[in-house]
Amino acid sequence: MEMEDTIAAISTPIGVGGIGIVRMSGSKSQEILNRIFRTKSGKQLTGLEDRRFYYGHIVDGQGQVIDEVLVVVMKAPHSYTKEDVVEIHCHGGIIPLRQILKLVIECGARLAQPGEFTKRAFLNGRIDLAQAEGIMELIYSQTEIQARASIKHMEGALSEKIRGIRGKLLNVMAHIEVTIDYPEEDIEELPRENYLQDLDEVMKEIDYLLSTAEQGKIIRHGIKVVIVGKPNVGKSSLLNALLKENRAIVTDIPGTTRDVIEESLNINGLLVRILDTAGIRETTDIVEELGVERSRKSIEEADLVLWVLDASRPFDDEDKRIMAEIADKKVIAVVNKIDKPIVLDLNDIELNVPVIRASMILNKGIEDIERCIYDAVMEGKVESDDGIFITNLRHQEALMRAKEHVVEAMKALEGGIPVDLVSIDIREACDALGAITGEAVTEDLIEKIFSEFCVGK
Repeated sequence: MEMEDTIAAISTPIGVGGIGIVRMSGSKSQEILNRIFRTKSGKQLTGLEDRRFYYGHIVDGQGQVIDEVLVVVMKAPHSYTKEDVVEIHCHGGIIPLRQILKLVIECGARLAQPGEFTKRAFLNGRIDLAQAEGIMELIYSQTEIQARASIKHMEGALSEKIRGIRGKLLNVMAHIEVTIDYPEEDIEELPRENYLQDLDEVMKEIDYLLSTAEQGKIIRHGIKVVIVGKPNVGKSSLLNALLKENRAIVTDIPGTTRDVIEESLNINGLLVRILDTAGIRETTDIVEELGVERSRKSIEEADLVLWVLDASRPFDDEDKRIMAEIADKKVIAVVNKIDKPIVLDLNDIELNVPVIRASMILNKGIEDIERCIYDAVMEGKVESDDGIFITNLRHQEALMRAKEHVVEAMKALEGGIPVDLVSIDIREACDALGAITGEAVTEDLIEKIFSEFCVGK
């Protein structure tokens, strides 16, 4: 990428809003702004002060006013990209934003690629790769827990820990290599037990980070909860109650739901993708049968199953068949319709699962269900010791590669293999960790990561 050019993009969502922002970064940013910005009185300003807002108009080459704006200049290196950055705060309509962007491009900027502002921040040394990914994760956060984890990454907490681990490996490797490369210096070679002790400490730190990956996956991607049960037990009513809106059609006619309905909700900061499925039963209706098959597939993919039973009906063969299908899943049993005379015998539920008594009509038990979903998934662990979670699959895979090489190095040391060969695995482990922060990463990977950003960030 040519770092000498100036890039521009709309940095706010396209649509109708109070404020929209066009951002520029590069050596020509101020020059371009000076050409198109005028004060309220029509005066052209040059040499705008750093980090100070100026009020006026954006005008085209014919002096036609495009919009009434506030502009701010952030001079290098004290900016997001460590280059000169200009932001034009205009009205948030589609037309003024696009007109201003078109104008700055005509004046010498080019349209930024996806993530190019953050890419420049990385290439210019303001942030590392893990921090850049933390920024992207924060942008796409849908819950408070996701945002907290992203901020930790964005502020460099994960990077600091990775660099600490990598530093210990580099110290081991440096000592090994200096004894090999400079034998005339008579540097004492450490006993293998010392190297093993250092590598064991590294292994524990890597294992700790990897132990947060399962929770991290839940935090970043949420969980898939599937509502199952035989027809007309209140599955769609439960979905509506959890969403607090009438999303699914509810009738007394069995088999009303023919397809899987998916929605998202936030339970105490946990992202939950919840699916209402067709009632599972034997049927000769072709359309209903397709819905039943989709229900079974949803059960297979579910992280958690809400099994809805009707308190006013006895446990029957259909309930038994469903119980058999969900036996190997994490399940919460919801006994609905407790507002009616209770006929269901809870002793027939042979699974060792939480049982919640509820009434969708009376809106009873909903908070208990939400609490039980959260507890079943998070298992009481909402924070790691230092608030750091491995939420990124790329980071997890890099840590696993590093661990494999550390294990091989320890085996080699224990097996009496020459230390110069041991250092090969240690170097590979360092490179794997360096890929997380960007200290050992290919240009292709950099391009791939930043291509996933939105334009304007």
